[in-house]
This record gives sequence, structure tokens and C-alpha cells, in this order.
Amino acid sequence: MKIANTLLIALSLAGALAAAPQSAAAETLTVGAYPANPPWEVKKEDGSFEGFEVDLVKEIAKRLGDEVDIQDLGFQALFAATASRRIDLAISTISITNDRLKNQSFTQGYYDSDLALVTQVGSEVKTLEDLKGKTVGALSTSTGETWIKDNQEKYGFGEYKGYDTFQNLLLDVQNGRVAGGISDIGGFQYAMKQLPQLSIAERIQTGDRFAMMLPKNSPLLEKVNDAISAIKKDGTMAKLHEKWLGVPADPGTSTVEVLPIPTAE
Repeated sequence: MKIANTLLIALSLAGALAAAPQSAAAETLTVGAYPANPPWEVKKEDGSFEGFEVDLVKEIAKRLGDEVDIQDLGFQALFAATASRRIDLAISTISITNDRLKNQSFTQGYYDSDLALVTQVGSEVKTLEDLKGKTVGALSTSTGETWIKDNQEKYGFGEYKGYDTFQNLLLDVQNGRVAGGISDIGGFQYAMKQLPQLSIAERIQTGDRFAMMLPKNSPLLEKVNDAISAIKKDGTMAKLHEKWLGVPADPGTSTVEVLPIPTAE
């Protein structure tokens, strides 16, 4: 009788274990990146990736209970990869635009990709108005160059100098060959971690924002976006900003403010 009871208990336990729901295995979030884009994405010699958006996508996956597989792609290839659903999402300082929203989905923005005026520390140039009649520089064919040309009449800039590399622009600002340089604020903030002789005199708002791009109407969109909201609310996003750009995130920017999922107009 004791043997029979023991057998019945064992069978009951086995049945209960079989019927119990099993924990779901972690899924893999396939992410496309253009990893020659510091401080946002960089591929290290060992083949691993690091950067602001790399840390961000890993944090999102952690909160979703997923693994991450980052694929090294060219920037233009990111758009084809999401359109064909070869990847779940793309990172690499991708700006939200109305045209892109017609064919892709985007999370809320998490970085305002504004321009900025950078000058020497202690320079008499404190604002854009102070550049009247002075030499100003930017990367050739960049949004900074376009902005300078579009605002030449408004601010009365003197000579304009175009540069082939960001490093040469920074060097000339540092040495006083140009009174100020205009380029993406993120690039300046990152560079100033190594060049404390420079400072951002003025932020130039453009309305552009970086976000994560997903296939159109991806079922992951709301989950990823909700994770970004939580990361903003608990201060993790602001910590990533300070870690990679060396300065606190400005109040009121998309790095700290929760925003809706963007839609095409």
C-alpha cells in the first residue's frame, strides 16, 4: 500500500510539473547599426559594440527580457534591412522625418540633434550675434554649412571656411583661426571631453530628433517605446547622456521628456 501511495504521489507531481506553464525562453532582438559613429556606435577590435545607442538598446532588451544581436551594416543598408524585416530595429543617429515615417516606424525621439556654436573658452563670442563680421567654420556639405549660408544675412557672418574633417574644424576653433564653428551639438559635446579648451556658446534648435527605426507597423514598436519611456522616467537615459557626451542632458529635451510615438503628417 505504501509503495502504491508513493507511486501515485510521484505520478501526480509529474503531471503537475508537465501542466505548469514554462517560462518563455528569451527572444533575440536583431539590431542593425552603422558602427563608425562615435559616441553613438563603435565596433571594437574584438568585434563587440559600444556607445550611447548600444547601451540604450541593451537596456531596452534587458527590460523586455530579450537578448541582443547587433549587426554591422552600412547606414543606407539600415533602411533596406528594416523595410525587408531582416532586422527588428535600427540604431545609428537616425532622424525622424515625415518621408521616413511613410515607410518605416519610429520610436519616440531620445536626443535632440540640434546644431551648436562652439568657441574657445574665454572667447568674446558668447552668442551667434557676436559672430557679426567674424570668420565662422563648418564641415563642408554639412547641415552646419547649410545653416550658416541660410543665416548669413540675419547674423552678418564674415568669412566662411569649410573643412574636410571635424578634427580640423575643432583645431582651427581651438587655435583661433575661426571665431566659432557650427556643427551637431552631440559631436561637440563628445569632442569636448578631450578638448576642455572649447565650450558650447549657443545651442541652435533644428527640431530634428534621433530615434530607433523599426519596420512599418512592427508589433515591437509599442513595447520598445514603452521601455524608452521607462528609461527616461527613472533617469537612466540622462545617465547615458552624461556617460557618453560628458555633460548633463538639458531640461526639456527629448532625452528627459517622454514623448508620443511619431506619426506621418
